[in-house]
Amino acid sequence: MEEMEVNHVAEIQEKLSGMVGDRVKVKANMGRTRVIERMGIIKNVHPAVFIIEVDERRGRKSRQSYQYVDVLTGTVELFDPETGEHIFTPLGTQLEEH
Repeated sequence: MEEMEVNHVAEIQEKLSGMVGDRVKVKANMGRTRVIERMGIIKNVHPAVFIIEVDERRGRKSRQSYQYVDVLTGTVELFDPETGEHIFTPLGTQLEEH
């Protein structure tokens, strides 16, 4: 099971590496029923995390970092801003499909 997760994390990292500079919609579950939705641009991809520069209120920008494992588990969801479709299918959904 662990090997499968590593492969998925590597796939997520590889795909995000090719998307640096692209605009995405981020939906992050911060716990305790707190969900944040923002639009942003993928800025950097690192070995353990990726950075998204998100649009804040009044035209300000901030940088948020997320772990690839959070994308894998569905805690952080990334969407295409134009179509609204998931860029990655959360792991729980993948298991249900098989």
